Amino acid sequence: MAVARYPGRMSRSDPRLYLEVPDVTFSEGLELPLPAGQAHYLGNVMRQGPGDAVRVFNARDGEWAATIQTLRKDRGTIILGTRERPPQTTEGVELLFAPLKRDATELVIRMGTELGVTCFRPVITERTNTHRLNLDRLTLIANEAAEQCERLDIPEILPLEPLKTVLSTWPNDKPLFAALERRPGENGPEKAAALLIGPEGGFSDAEVSMLQRHPAVHALSLGPLVLRAETAVCAGLARLALRRGA
Repeated sequence: MAVARYPGRMSRSDPRLYLEVPDVTFSEGLELPLPAGQAHYLGNVMRQGPGDAVRVFNARDGEWAATIQTLRKDRGTIILGTRERPPQTTEGVELLFAPLKRDATELVIRMGTELGVTCFRPVITERTNTHRLNLDRLTLIANEAAEQCERLDIPEILPLEPLKTVLSTWPNDKPLFAALERRPGENGPEKAAALLIGPEGGFSDAEVSMLQRHPAVHALSLGPLVLRAETAVCAGLARLALRRGA
């Protein structure tokens, strides 16, 4: 028999929103303002109103049942009820990836968030086609994905850096698994700290040599087929989850 993830009054049909108010600790009965975008979403997209139930969460305070107190256009407030889940950090890995076209990059952020990525580190490789990222847009996508998949924390998205720069400061004792096409995977540590996925077209020979020389890097095989980069992200994260028994 399946066990309900949220006991008691919590309903999985309630809208779920990421909400963090600086310098304010959540407590039962506390009234909190809603950001304009969330007020608009509740009223105009979800067709909610005063008295309706919502869920709010963040990594510091956990997840709380709440009730809409006021809601007008792009303004609103909620009243916190009981805490339904304590704070919990997602157990996953960092994802280093070469940015792709806009839709594919956004898909990587969404799927990576759902698969437990703790931090996204976009890197520039020799064959990277995109050298500009809208970090605000990508953060919004990560927030939405966290709301949907019921994790409590939001993965960090770092600014774009050259792969060579990232590797130059990467700790030797922080296992980084790199998906290298047509190269067999090595026996590495059971738990990885990070996954590296290259661009469409793969890494250059010089980059492969650079990766192979780094003591923290371990090759990760994703099978005999050549995968699209966004597909490789999912396959690689799934492989690493299996390695750590998740």
